[in-house]
Amino acid sequence: MAHTSAPSHHPKLSASRLIRPIDSHRCLPEVSLMLHVRPATENDFPSILRVQRAAFGEYAPLYHVSGWTTETIDSLKEDAKTKHIVVAESEGTIVGSVRFWTVGGVCVIRLLSVDPASQGRGLGKQLMSEVERRATDAHKLYACTMLRTPRNIHFFLSLGYRAEALLPDHYDHLDLICFAKYR
Repeated sequence: MAHTSAPSHHPKLSASRLIRPIDSHRCLPEVSLMLHVRPATENDFPSILRVQRAAFGEYAPLYHVSGWTTETIDSLKEDAKTKHIVVAESEGTIVGSVRFWTVGGVCVIRLLSVDPASQGRGLGKQLMSEVERRATDAHKLYACTMLRTPRNIHFFLSLGYRAEALLPDHYDHLDLICFAKYR
């Protein structure tokens, strides 16, 4: 016979305090996935755009993000001529990507994208770590995110980046916050 006990009526242990809504893909513990981070190839471009559309599409209720959700293979090919693109691959599937380039000792980081189903597991951190490892000619790493995205702001702060600039009414009238890390 199983032992059951009556629910606690202790005020500090009420159900409303114990049960909190969860956003499942953001509250997952960081787990060690079989992840391979590597330079992108042209064969990866459709998957990069798929992940990017899904990741930035989440912000559509807050911002006009069509520039990031409607990018074409041709524009990605053009971007790849002047930028490094790194992907995160898990079990043969691209689950994240990031682009970067260095100019005058500043590594500019753009379009960090992690598939929403894989977020909250440390993939973004691994991609950023790879950028930092590869950008050996940079004394400064620089990345911007949308101002009204507390999760993204916390992400960069947790990696040791410091807020450096606000760019109001920037791309497509977005308000951006930019972060820097010096070394």
